[in-house]
Amino acid sequence: MKSCYIFSDKNLAYLQEIIATKFKKVEIFKITPDENDKKNLINLNEKEFFLKFIDKFEELKAKSDFVIVIGCEGFSVFGKSELNLKLARNLNASVFDENANELRALNLNSKLLITDNFDEILSYNAEIITPFKFQSLLLKRAKAANKTVVLPESDDERILKAAHIVLEKGAANIILLGLESEISKKAATLGLNLSKAKVLNPAQNELTDEFAKKIYELRKHKGVDEAKANALAKDKIYFATMLIHEGIADALVSGATMSTADTIRPALQIIKTKPNVSVVSGAFFMALEEEILLFADCAVTPNPSADELASITLSSAQTASAFGLNPKIAMLSYSTADSGSGADVEFVKEAAKKAHELDVNLKIAAPIQFDAAVDLSVASKKMPNSDVAGQANVFIFPNLDCGNICYKAVQRSANALAVGPILQGLKKPVNDLSRGCLVEDVVNTILISAIQAGE
Repeated sequence: MKSCYIFSDKNLAYLQEIIATKFKKVEIFKITPDENDKKNLINLNEKEFFLKFIDKFEELKAKSDFVIVIGCEGFSVFGKSELNLKLARNLNASVFDENANELRALNLNSKLLITDNFDEILSYNAEIITPFKFQSLLLKRAKAANKTVVLPESDDERILKAAHIVLEKGAANIILLGLESEISKKAATLGLNLSKAKVLNPAQNELTDEFAKKIYELRKHKGVDEAKANALAKDKIYFATMLIHEGIADALVSGATMSTADTIRPALQIIKTKPNVSVVSGAFFMALEEEILLFADCAVTPNPSADELASITLSSAQTASAFGLNPKIAMLSYSTADSGSGADVEFVKEAAKKAHELDVNLKIAAPIQFDAAVDLSVASKKMPNSDVAGQANVFIFPNLDCGNICYKAVQRSANALAVGPILQGLKKPVNDLSRGCLVEDVVNTILISAIQAGE
C-alpha cells in the first residue's frame, strides 16, 4: 500500500488523475483537528493527538491501494509546515510538494521522503516507526492476541489505572489479585471502571489448595515441604505464576512494588526457560524519533558467559521478530571485525559463533562498534561486506553494565521512549516493571505481555 501527504488540496486533482492510472482503490484522508484535538496538543498530550490520526490512517490503508493525505492548517503556536511534517512522519507518508527543498531544510536527518517528483514516491520504501506509531502497533497487536494478563499488585494505584485503560481499549483481559472489596473501593475513589476485571484472592480461593499440591510436586526435590508449598500458594506472585503455569492466565506483569528477583524467581522455578535458552535476559524496545531498536541484556544477567550471550542473542532475535522487526543483530564491542584484539573481542566472536550454532539463519555482525552498526558510511569502511552493518536494529551488549548504561543514556539524552524490560527466554511471558514506573509504562508492558503470549 502506497501513500502520499500534501499540505493542501491545491494539487489534489492533478494527483488523483495520475494515481487513477496506477491504482484502483484510492482513499482521501483529510486531517481535520477538532477543538479537543487542538486542546490535546496545546496541553502537551501529543500522544492522543497523533494516535487519533494514525489509527484513522491505518483503517484507510487496510481497505485501499493508495491513500492521499491532505494536511491541516496550523493553529495556536503550531506552524503549518512543522505540524504537517510531524504528522507525515507519524503516518510514514511521503510528502509531495512543490516547495520540497524548503521543507527538507525543516526536516534534516530524517528518513521521510519530501519530493516534487511523484515517481520518487512510487519507488521509495522507508519504514518510519515513531514512538506514537509503535504504541499504536502494540495496541493493535494486543487486541488481535486477545490474551489474559494477571496483575498481582492491585494495592498500587498505577496498576489499577493501567488495568482501567487496557480494559477500556479492549486490549487484553485482566486478572487482579487481592480483596475484591478493597479493589472496588479504591477503583471508585480513583474514578476507574474495573468491572470487566476478574478478581482473585490467593489467601482464600478454591485454586489455592490445588496450586499448593502442584508447587509441592514441582519443588519437593529442592526441599520444599507441604507446609512451605501451602505458604507459597498464598503468596500473590507465586499464585500469579501458577495461574500462568496452569493456563488460567496467559501472561504476568509485576514489579511495581517488588524487586526483579521477586518477580523472576517463581517463574524460573515453575515456568522455566525455553529450549536452547540457558538464561533469562531483559530487553528494551527503544523508540527513537523514526525507528525502533532493541537493546539487550539491560536488566538481568551481569556477566554472561559466551554460551549465555549466544542465548541472549537468540532470545532477542525472537523478541524482535514477534514484534514485526526483521532482526539484524549487532554484537557490540570496542572493535569492528578484525580492527582490534584482546580477550573482550574474542569473547564476542565466540558468542557470535555459538549464536549461529543455535540458529544458522540469524543475521549477525560481530564484533562491531555502535557507529559501524548504525551508519552505512562508517560500515562501508569498517565492515564493507556485511548485510547487517550500518542497518542493525538489534543490539547485544557484552554485559549488563554496558546494556543498562546505554539504554538509560539513549532514553534520557535522545528523549527516546524505552519500553521494557521485556523478560526473554521463559516458556510463558512474565514481565518486570520498574518500581518507579509510570502508568503508561504499565500499560505498554501489559500490551507487550499479551503480544508475547499470542506468539
